[in-house]
Amino acid sequence: MEKEVPVANKIKTDLHEILDIRHLTESTFVIKIEKKDMQFEAGQHVCVGPPNGIHTREYSIYSAEQDDFIEILVKEVENGLVSPSLKKLQKGGFVIVEEPVGYFTINKDLPDNQKYVFIASGTGISPFHSFVLSKPGLNYTLLHGVKYAEEAYESNAYDNDKYVLCTSQDKKGDYAGRVTEYLKKNPFGKDVHYYLCGNCNMIHDVYDILEDQGVSTDNIHAEVYF
Repeated sequence: MEKEVPVANKIKTDLHEILDIRHLTESTFVIKIEKKDMQFEAGQHVCVGPPNGIHTREYSIYSAEQDDFIEILVKEVENGLVSPSLKKLQKGGFVIVEEPVGYFTINKDLPDNQKYVFIASGTGISPFHSFVLSKPGLNYTLLHGVKYAEEAYESNAYDNDKYVLCTSQDKKGDYAGRVTEYLKKNPFGKDVHYYLCGNCNMIHDVYDILEDQGVSTDNIHAEVYF
């Protein structure tokens, strides 16, 4: 996510067995890992790395709080320090996993019927996948920005009327264009809580759009992927 972290400088790491790997596209895959006694809140992330490596990388947890396993959504980055090594691993192998951390979570003090708009680019959809699976009945709309419709990672997890796929390089999504363009044309209001996750340029642009639409910064929550 934001940076590679030397394992030697971290605490509470452990080896977890890989239970399964699902390949979603040529470069993107889901690693299913044994949970052990790990507990987390939807929206948190874990540092994960290969068992014999010296680096880990932060990945938002993709699975639900109540699942008896942990999943992360990984996109292989050419010349990356972690993702190419993770892609080579197989079921039955192991990864290093650090305890979950982070504050990109749903505020428990908000009312049950609070309206949320989740805005993601690429694999930034991961924490929202965990939100939706962990909290049935959540009142949300999810805007997912990708280049091609094939990158609508496991979109069957979301209600059809709550998921908007924005594709910038083909016209096979729900909207042909970027999530920023969709948001400009379809404002959701000032009382909504907006959660942004993904590319830093997208997040900066969405901040500007929401401020122009009169949304308080108190209602905007962001997690940046690089």
